[in-house]
Amino acid sequence: MPALNVEFSERELEDLRQIAKERGTSMKALVREAAAADIARHRALREGAEAFRHFFAAHAEEFAEAFPEDEPPAGGEAS
Repeated sequence: MPALNVEFSERELEDLRQIAKERGTSMKALVREAAAADIARHRALREGAEAFRHFFAAHAEEFAEAFPEDEPPAGGEAS
């Protein structure tokens, strides 16, 4: 399995040791879980943004009618 070496400050390392101890897990498992959670959060945000873009594109005319003051001026130049 691929591996990654990560450097931490003494303070960060001590904090990680303490958190792992409190949770009854290893430091390796703690860091892996944190990275996996961040990856999942990143994917969810990316997927949510994509869903919003599709929704907005599908309803662009409705948004333009509801919020005409937010539409760019005719000619396509923003002020």
